Amino acid sequence: MLEVLLHQTEILVQTHGRSSQELTQRIQEVVADSGIITGLCHLFVHHTSASLVVCENADPVVRSDMEAFLGRLVPDGDPMFRHRSEGPDDMAAHVRSMLTLAGLTLPVSGGRCRLGTWQGIYLWEHRTAPHQRRLTLTLWGHSMDGGA
Repeated sequence: MLEVLLHQTEILVQTHGRSSQELTQRIQEVVADSGIITGLCHLFVHHTSASLVVCENADPVVRSDMEAFLGRLVPDGDPMFRHRSEGPDDMAAHVRSMLTLAGLTLPVSGGRCRLGTWQGIYLWEHRTAPHQRRLTLTLWGHSMDGGA
């Protein structure tokens, strides 16, 4: 018999300042523990200066190149920004998060997020100082394989 499940949990991630942090294993463990075999996993970051990305996980230079590109596109302390409440990286971090994603939806198959061979799930911290970030994971789907 096919059972439809809904599972939601929050995870906290301590960042180390501006960088990307891989969450793939941690997310896969939540999916496996949910009992959902086939369905969808939605991730949402509750902050305006951090984002979620699916990125290559084989070569960390890809992520540093992405950071270099975004740094050139949205530099800290740009004089066009009037919002500087928390320092020169404040508005730049907001723009960076708007250009990337606050949420991701991934397919679940075989009790795991169905990622490509070289894909990983990353939290991208856009502030220069460390922060604790909160993510909500919502999973829905079937507890066993079968037609819907």
